[in-house]
Amino acid sequence: MASNSSKKESRNPWLWVPSIYFAEGIPYIVVMMVSVIMYKRLGVSNTDIALYTSWLYLPWVIKPLWSPIVDLIKTKRFWILAMQLLIGAGLAGVGLTIPLPNFFKFTLIFFWLLAFSSATHDIAADGFYMLGLTQRQQAWFVGVRSTFYRFAMITGQGLLIIFAGYLESNTGLQSVQLNVLAEPGQSTVEMVNPDCLTIEPLQGELRIVHFPEDTLIVPTTPLKKEKADSILSFVRQWNVEHGFAVPDQRFVHKSKSEKSWWTNHVSEPLGNWIKENFGHHADPSLESDLTGNIGLIYFYLSNKPEADQEVVINFGRTAGDKSIFLLEGSAYGSRLIFNEQNWNKPAIAVIQLDPKLKHRSMATFTATAGNIPLAWSLTFLLMAALFIAFFIYHKMILPFPASDQPGATEGLANILREFIATFVEFFKKERIGLIIAFLLLYRLGESQLVKLASPFLLDAQEAGGLALTTGQVGFVYGTVGILALTLGGLLGGFLAARHGLKFWLWPMAIAINLPDAVYIYLSAAQPDSLFIINVCVAIEQFGYGFGFTAYMLYMIYASQGRHKTAHFAITTGFMALGMMIPGMFSGWIQELIGYHNFFIWVMIATIPGFLILPFIPLDKDFGKKNV
Repeated sequence: MASNSSKKESRNPWLWVPSIYFAEGIPYIVVMMVSVIMYKRLGVSNTDIALYTSWLYLPWVIKPLWSPIVDLIKTKRFWILAMQLLIGAGLAGVGLTIPLPNFFKFTLIFFWLLAFSSATHDIAADGFYMLGLTQRQQAWFVGVRSTFYRFAMITGQGLLIIFAGYLESNTGLQSVQLNVLAEPGQSTVEMVNPDCLTIEPLQGELRIVHFPEDTLIVPTTPLKKEKADSILSFVRQWNVEHGFAVPDQRFVHKSKSEKSWWTNHVSEPLGNWIKENFGHHADPSLESDLTGNIGLIYFYLSNKPEADQEVVINFGRTAGDKSIFLLEGSAYGSRLIFNEQNWNKPAIAVIQLDPKLKHRSMATFTATAGNIPLAWSLTFLLMAALFIAFFIYHKMILPFPASDQPGATEGLANILREFIATFVEFFKKERIGLIIAFLLLYRLGESQLVKLASPFLLDAQEAGGLALTTGQVGFVYGTVGILALTLGGLLGGFLAARHGLKFWLWPMAIAINLPDAVYIYLSAAQPDSLFIINVCVAIEQFGYGFGFTAYMLYMIYASQGRHKTAHFAITTGFMALGMMIPGMFSGWIQELIGYHNFFIWVMIATIPGFLILPFIPLDKDFGKKNV
């Protein structure tokens, strides 16, 4: 009997350390990164994506505040198992609510459950690691836990996104391609009134139908702006009135009394000032009463979809001359919604030529209608099943360390006093203001870039993005990006151990910030080459991994003292806060000034991090191996 108890107390760490830290990494990357890509594919605006997913950092910001509860109530083993069940429930909740009409609200509720459960799981897992292993084992397995956390990042950012992309491409309706030919000397094509098109059901499987059937010919002859504006106004009104597109907020005017105080006095004036000073403006000397010619493509379905079924067509250029482009915005055909009421009405997409285009040229456009809600629902339900499996496995495998006991409740008052004293001691550190400023400002640029990088890769070229598929983004960030990030981190740790943090602080600060400039190039050139995109992302991620080493080491430096574990938890809270607040308004800024100017703004936002470096307290020998 004693032998059996001893066995349970000291199981082989290889049986549970890798799986615990793999399970720790998955929900974090799902909440922080996968949610952004999912919402983008489901048609949520960049402003809302950045604002609401940045709020999800909050549990990690305030994690130190409830960590004593995990110590006082139940065992660490209990908390690990309970949180894995809750994480599974949260993932299932997201998967089941994605198909609902109000999916954004409901999925956010479950993401909040995921975030709090994941943050609590982090506390319990880190505590259990120290209780379930000897000091020698803790040192030996620190690399193992880090490696499997990285594997979780590859799985979440890479394999899961690729899986969702595969489902997107292999569910729903078959994609269709259409060529657009810019033809000099062609007579102007008059717009076909959509009311004149008679649409009858067609035999066979439900599919996308378009007119013209093969090639749309658009004359290179410039069009009067007045006529172009009239056509665009008609298309916008037609698509919105028939339910193909949601109203474009740029054309929805509210009276001053209908707007909130915040809108009237803060966001609207500030937004107008940003657009006026930093948005893209055409050169007045080049203005003309002529604009590039316009061609219209009409989409409809071959038959009536099932009741309550929604077919979403995403349309955009996939190859060819970038002087031939789809006008930005769902009201002009980039994202068209069909259902049982409007399937036999033509939705309109607007193609426009660059007025400088005078020669014969061609571009290929693709309309896809994969079942995006189904793809992401299945992806999240798969993750939910994974966490149920983790719960069952860890319930059987996790040891029962003798020291894993609830805190003494009779000492609650003393523990509370000690808890408050720990916080007070942290904020009494010498030059604490500069330490906190470093924690908040070092990644000011990166905190905004990380929220918009994936939407930028996914957005249509007409919207300033790179028009990658979901699977391609999973490959770019989940494999190439993670590999470069890991290599950068390993190199940073190796060099810092040889010469100390102070020696490498400036090179690491440059490495984490300067490579962000690759996005300025990508947004300006919009390359079609996946190789070039991968190289640029790899450069940025390698620099981030190398530069983040300085941040992690400085958190350790700032946590030195009697309560270094608790103080490190406080620094992680400031780390999360430094990502949360800038990320919240990053999408709003991007939608005001466009991707290219936004990435320029990101580079400007890196300046405060450099300015604080000369003033932070730092021992010149900190981090060296022999010190």
